Order: sequence, then structure tokens, then C-alpha cells
Amino acid sequence: MSAPESADAVADVLAVLDEAVRTGEPCCPVRSLLPAGDIGAAYAVQRAYVERGVAAGRRPVGRKIGLTSPAVQRQLGVDQPDFGALFADMAVPEGRPIEADRLLQPKVEAEVALVLGADLQHRDPTVADLLRATAFALPALEIVDSRITGWDITIVDTVADNASSGLFVLGGTPVPLDRVDLRAVRMTLTKNGETVSRGTGADCLGSPLTAALWLASTLAGLGDPLRAGDVVLTGALGPMAVATEGDEFSAHIEGLGTVSTVFASATAEGAEA
Repeated sequence: MSAPESADAVADVLAVLDEAVRTGEPCCPVRSLLPAGDIGAAYAVQRAYVERGVAAGRRPVGRKIGLTSPAVQRQLGVDQPDFGALFADMAVPEGRPIEADRLLQPKVEAEVALVLGADLQHRDPTVADLLRATAFALPALEIVDSRITGWDITIVDTVADNASSGLFVLGGTPVPLDRVDLRAVRMTLTKNGETVSRGTGADCLGSPLTAALWLASTLAGLGDPLRAGDVVLTGALGPMAVATEGDEFSAHIEGLGTVSTVFASATAEGAEA
């Protein structure tokens, strides 16, 4: 596509995704509005979305990594993860119910979150660089969401949709990396008291650190490196679970602790109103 055509396509995709949020109704896949399989064009949409958010006063606080499961990569026909942006208004404190109208088609994943204490500007960071730069780790729940009807997504759709980002919940007890082997941690995710997902750190590209290294290298190469204070959601440790009104989720990650959230019921929201 020429530059004007590219700009028009980015604007068209943003308009479609915005309409889904405005109406509360998911939209058709947006991949047909972009060149077939063009991940670069999808990231152009994502960058425009982030830039617009910053201009509107939203505060970036980090990144999320998606597609860390080899099985999901095979399903979407890709051989690498993807990433999206995290804003401060996407963070939900533990104990605060998630309002139903904030999301369209939410699903919950349990992840390891890293919080950086130093910048990672090298294009070829080492594990040692990452360990030195990471202040601590936390257990996290990512509430992924898609503005695409029925999660009918390819890599192009999810990247354009900010890597299907929704909200996230962080545990409250920081753990230094010298106290936990992230490759070996075991995760259990429960929904309303029933186990719905299990996994290990090795299920996330071999280790959450491997995923974080990929992200640090990719962003440094793009001239937008990870910075001190950034939160990095390193990717799901097991299958995601569908969330509906009233559901309660809790994830326990050995060595890191537990993190929980609840989706407000319509009855509770009505009572509060």
C-alpha cells in the first residue's frame, strides 16, 4: 500500500474497533481491511491506538506479551509472540469488582508479571541483563478481551486490537527473582472454586524470562525500549478461561503467591447504583 492508502486503512480499522467499544457489540474481523497477513500494518494500527491514548491523557505503564503458547502459535500460523500496550487505567486493584460493561468477551489468564527497576535498551539483552533490570515479580491475572466477534482472530486481528488486551490484576507481594525459579513454578487457576487451568513457567516459551527477553529485544530494535517502572505481563502459563458476570477467579503461582479477582454481577451493580 502507498502511504495515503496505509493511513486510510489504519484509520478505517481504528474506526471499526472504536465502534465495537462504543456500541458494546463486537465487530467483524478487521484483517480484510489490511493487506493479507501484514503484521506490520497491524502494529501500525496498534501504534496509532496507543498514540491516541497518550494524547488523550492515558498513562502507559508497560507491555503484555501474547501468543507464548506453541499450540496457539500453530493455530494462528505464526512463529513468534506478539505484544500490546498496558495503560494505568487497565490495572484493577485486588478486591475491586470488575464491572461488566468494561469488557465485551472477557477471558482470564494466569501469568507472571515482571516490574522493571532499570531500562533495557540493548537490542541483544542477556538473561543477566534482564535479571539485573527486574526489580521483582508478581502473580498476575490478565483479563484478555477481543473486539472481534466470537474471537474469530488471526495474528493480524489480535495485534491491531492491542494484542487482545483488556485489564490486569497484580498480586500485592513482590518477590525478587533470586528467590524463585520462574521456569519451574506451577500455576493453578480456579473459577468459582473449581480448577479450570494448570501450567508451569516452562509452558511460557520455556520460561517467562525467555518471553521477556524477546519483548525487550523487539522493542529496543523498534527504538521504544522497556523502561524502569514498566510492568511486563509475560504470557499465559496455561489455558484461558471464559469469564461471565459474578465469576470469581484466583490464581496461585508457586513461589509468587496468589492473586484474585471477581466480576461484578448485574444484581450487585444495580444495588450499588
